[in-house]
Formats: sequence, structure tokens, C-alpha cells
Amino acid sequence: MTTLAHGTDTLTRDALAVLQPGFTGTTAPDWLLRRLGEGLASVALFGRNIATAEQVAALTAQVRAERDDVLVAIDEEGGDVTRLEVRTGSSFPGNNALGAVDDTGLTRAVAAELGRRLAACGVNFDWAPSADVNANPDNPVIGVRSFGADPALVARHTAAYVTGLQSAGVAACTKHFPGHGDTAVDSHHAVPRIDADLSVLTERDLVPFRAAIAAGSRAVMSAHILAPALDPDLPGTLSRRILTDLLRGELGYDGLIVTDGMEMRAIAGTYGLERGCVLAIAAGADAICVGGGLSDEETVRRLRDALVRAVRAGELPEERLADAAERVRALARWTSAAALADPAAGADEEVGLRAARRALRVTGAAHFTPLTEPPFVASLAPAPNIAVGDETPWGVAAELLRLLPGTATGSFSGPDAGAEVLRAAGSRRVVAVVRDEHRHSWMATALDTVLAARPDTVVVEMGVPEAAPRGALHLATHGAARVCGRAAAEALTGR
Repeated sequence: MTTLAHGTDTLTRDALAVLQPGFTGTTAPDWLLRRLGEGLASVALFGRNIATAEQVAALTAQVRAERDDVLVAIDEEGGDVTRLEVRTGSSFPGNNALGAVDDTGLTRAVAAELGRRLAACGVNFDWAPSADVNANPDNPVIGVRSFGADPALVARHTAAYVTGLQSAGVAACTKHFPGHGDTAVDSHHAVPRIDADLSVLTERDLVPFRAAIAAGSRAVMSAHILAPALDPDLPGTLSRRILTDLLRGELGYDGLIVTDGMEMRAIAGTYGLERGCVLAIAAGADAICVGGGLSDEETVRRLRDALVRAVRAGELPEERLADAAERVRALARWTSAAALADPAAGADEEVGLRAARRALRVTGAAHFTPLTEPPFVASLAPAPNIAVGDETPWGVAAELLRLLPGTATGSFSGPDAGAEVLRAAGSRRVVAVVRDEHRHSWMATALDTVLAARPDTVVVEMGVPEAAPRGALHLATHGAARVCGRAAAEALTGR
């Protein structure tokens, strides 16, 4: 292991150790390597850092050449939220598809294969799974990232996912505590509020986290949500009542607590980035996730210095910062001990596709003749979820083009989308692809228009299938991952 730089005092090293920063580029910048030598113990990878699996492996090797006991973190849920396959779409369906199948053995196998691929690239810490119970169908940020709306189902699949991922030597990070499922606001933009009473939170939202803790989840991620029944004043990430009294005390959790992205508006726009980080560590968080938006050396310096100043001013106990830093280092030691000797062994390359096929729900198949001519695929596209990003391809057009060369496609949104689809499709059979039709009135209206003129239209729902099935054939994929699109295309063509 590289020794820490001379002259870096214990307090400064601890302040660096609790940060999990991002950076730009597909190789490690000099400043990141230098900070690793000074005490930084984690780095975070985002889509911008990833080109190929081989490149990621070279990048993580470069980081470990500077510090071998480093946590390399990534937000890789599979399904809609993928960083490893950000440019192609995921080889794994997301949680909602796995919940629809409801086979915990399959969920465990999917997570194990995902973990194996991460481990092969040198990634040892995954900010997954989402254990949120999707109690609010209009939730703008969770949706298909949740296993479902039933707490017991979410709990058993969360536990299976944790077990599978960690079997590959990759630490799981169960999120977003104390539960982001009953929200109508995206914490990327503002502070969501959950007004459920304590009994509801206990019997619904906390159930999957209890299961994750029992399964040995090595990390838990906090949510930037206000739950007045738990703390009337502070969001979860900044609340001692939620992180220390509830999570550590009542639930008995002893692993790493990491924050959600601190530059999200719920924190940075309300409390300020530096103050928010100090409050989070004081409340009981052990690691600060930052870098999705702010990914430069200056951010690391600012946060390091804010933590050091807070300790010296008596606003943050030095013992609390030291405890947080030691928990980060302890997790790094666990990943080193749990690392697979041969990440290529036991590969199951097709498990994601098998899961996507099993998750597909088809309505109207008895009277449907498989497509044999190239159709027109109309993607009715909502504004992208920030957690998902707008760079990851989704839909069925690419897979239908592979099976039916000549397939044409277009993306449509807004009040005139239906008429625009009909003009663009001409005489071709229409395959209308939607995402959470129930949440977007313009999307439902567009389908009304298309189906009135073209009742033979096929509808593929790639979000949460809350709206009633309609169309000559209706397919619910329970997610928009690449394998979900492939499963739908196979069903449409009978191949």
C-alpha cells in the first residue's frame, strides 16, 4: 500500500477519507492520484468515466497503483440506471422487472452476475440496490427502480440482491434510507416530504431496510427526504434522529452510511454544500457522495477544509470524524478480503436476458399475428429522470431493426404528439413505446389519437404499468433496459 504523504495530519487525512468524489475523463487525473496519497480512500465512477470494460479495468488499476485499499464506487443498479453500459443500455433488467417475476433465486443470480462484471473491472462498491417501496405511483424518481409496491416483496428481493452482489466481493449499498418511494418530488430538485405517520413508515418503508441489514448489507445510503414522523426539522441525510437513533440504534445497523449526492438541490440548494457535508457527518453519515455534478479538485479541497474547520471550531466532534473515516477504511478492508480470485469464473452472461423475458407481460396475444414487415416505432418520450440520465438509449427500435431490417423510428412529445406520429408513420404498422403513461397526460392523449386512427397499433409500456393495457397488443416490460427491449422485440416478431 502507498504510504500517506508526509506532512498530512490525522485530521486532514480523516476529512479526505470520508469523501467519495467523482472526476472527469477516462483516466485518473493527477490531482486524484495525489489526494489518494494524502488520505482519500474512495473514488466514484460515473458514465463520463466509462468507455469499455477494458478501459475501466485499466482506470481502476491506475487508481490502485497509488492506493491499493481504495473503494471504487459506482451507481450501477442495472435496468434504467446503468453506468457500466451507459451508451448501450443495460444487460440486466431493473428491480421492477425482477419484482414482477418474484423469483428471489433469479434476483440473486442477476445481482451476482452484475457484481461479477463490476469486480472484473475493479469496482468494489455499488450504490445499489434501491430498497424503496414504490407506494406512490406518481413518484417521479423511483418508479421502475423499485421492486414494487408491496413491502414484503421489496424486502425479500432487496435481501436477495444484497446477497448476490456481495457474493462477488462487491459491497452493496442499500438505498434510499428511510425510504424514497412515497414521494412526489425528485430530491435532485427540492426536498421531498413524506407525511405518513410512524406506523406506516415502520410497516412499509423500513421493512426492506431491516431485511437488507439482516442480509449483511455493507452500506446504506441516506435519502434527502423530510419525514416529519421521524424528524420534523431535518431531511434524512442531515438527521441524527434518522441516521444515528433509528438506523444505528433501533435497527442495529453497524456498517457504512453514505449520503446520496450532496450537490443535489435538496441539500446544496437548501443548506449549502459545505455546511450540508458537516451536518451529515455530525448526524451519523460516514461517507460523502459528491461528483455527479461537481467533479473537480476544488470541490474536494472545499469539503476537506470545511470538515477540518468544523472540527477545530467545535462544530463537529473529532471522534465522530475519526469514526466515520475508520468505517470507510473498514469497508475497504472487507472488499479486499472478499475479492474474487477469478472474476471470470462462474459467469452467466444470459441471466439478464432470461430475467427480462420472464418479466414480460403480454395482453392481447391470442388475436395478434407477429410482425413480419418493418413497422414504425414511435417513442413517446418523457423528460429524462436525472438519476437515469439522457445519454442511455432505451426502447424497442434498435432490437426491432435487428430483427426486421427497415424498421423506422421517431421520438415524440407534447400536445401534438399523436398527430405527429400518424403523419410520420404513414402506412406502416405503429408500435407506440411509452414510459409511465399514467404519469403523463400528454402521453395518454397521444395514444388516444393514435389508437382512434390506427386500432392495430401495438403499445409497449417500459415504465411502471399502472395504466390499463390497450392497443391491438400490449406489452409491459417493467423497465427500459436494453434486454427489456430485446424481450419485447422477440415477442412482437415471434422470434
